[in-house]
Amino acid sequence: MKKLKSMLIIWIAIYPAITTIMLLFGDMLNELPTLLRTLILTLILVPSMVYILIPFWTKVFNKPATKRRNL
Repeated sequence: MKKLKSMLIIWIAIYPAITTIMLLFGDMLNELPTLLRTLILTLILVPSMVYILIPFWTKVFNKPATKRRNL
């Protein structure tokens, strides 16, 4: 169950991040060669996933259910 939870957290973090980058910079990136485009995407996405998005979503999913019920 822990791997399933990790997979869902990663997917919830990566899908909107990729979509946002492609909406904002897709036209510019499409003009670049595939290897350069992939390099730029990973230079942006990997650090943001490791240091911002995954820690954020992990905290959201690890909050005890009792705190949510008491609100």
